[in-house]
Amino acid sequence: RAAFAGLVGVPVDDVAVGATVSAMLSVVGAALPAGARVVVPEIEFTSNLFPWLVHADRGVRIDTVPAGRLADMIDSRTDLVSFSLVQSATGQIAAIDEIVAAARRHGALVVGDASQAAGWLPVDATPFDVLVCAGYKWLMTPRGAAFGYFSPAVRDRFRPLQANWYAGEDIADSYYGPSMRLAASARRFDLSPAWFSYVGAAPSLELLTEIGVDAVRAHNVALANRFRAGLGLPPGASAIVSVDRPDAVERLAAAGVRAAVLHHRGRRRSRTGRPRRRGRPPSTRRRRCRRRRRCRPPRLSPRRPVSTPYGRHGLGVGLGVGGVTISAAPAARIRGAAACRNVRPRPA
Repeated sequence: RAAFAGLVGVPVDDVAVGATVSAMLSVVGAALPAGARVVVPEIEFTSNLFPWLVHADRGVRIDTVPAGRLADMIDSRTDLVSFSLVQSATGQIAAIDEIVAAARRHGALVVGDASQAAGWLPVDATPFDVLVCAGYKWLMTPRGAAFGYFSPAVRDRFRPLQANWYAGEDIADSYYGPSMRLAASARRFDLSPAWFSYVGAAPSLELLTEIGVDAVRAHNVALANRFRAGLGLPPGASAIVSVDRPDAVERLAAAGVRAAVLHHRGRRRSRTGRPRRRGRPPSTRRRRCRRRRRCRPPRLSPRRPVSTPYGRHGLGVGLGVGGVTISAAPAARIRGAAACRNVRPRPA
């Protein structure tokens, strides 16, 4: 909590801890009046869309507009504007000052998602009413760690819908009893933490603070611009690069690079370019071996990492280290990959 507060320049009492961005935004969405108008970019991750869309039955209207025109589309009818500081799909950096100024002129709440910004881009949370951030991106924390800044000016508008013992004013005195003793600070929005996630989050944030966001930004943007230069593109200011190449999947696969390409409203395609099948995850389906027998799927185990025939189906997270792709996810911890010896494991 303290490390994140320092990264975004706010008092520690204004920061809540949780597990996901969407859960933190749910208390804001529930506070919207019936018939409210919400303005969001047209290309926006759904964790910053569904918390508003779920209130459509109350007449809440969501208007999606081009990210570059977000400030222009805020008017007197707007109750809330919500946007990612950096777009994950395009790498576009939002014009924060312009958007906040337009929202203030019309009395609209300003909500920001810093998941793709905090950690490489210097972030100041004070202009926002609410700023949320998933830690598992650029903050390098395990999944299950998220942070939220709730401005004291608007905090009382939101009901702590997920009130729990960890959000108590005195945690040790909040274990039992029916009297409500929630914290007066933003801690009232805390979720009971996933302990192991935060055990991993603490050293990650400490390391990031030690290195400095400015140094990370200079390094990452230099890498991004090196990639852009190789494609004949002008340099940019974002650590995320988005390019449109019809043959990208095939060429990257030929070079041994794992990649996911967005098609048709964000539906992911596999390395071969064919759409992935819908349904249960591959690890829960029974597969036919070469002898046409039904084989048990492998069992999950945290004990030892092994390569599996399922590792290339999107269960893992590709981490590029020195040009080498490493599988570092639950899919890499599947025990009994050769549950049937007749299944030929695919390359990891």
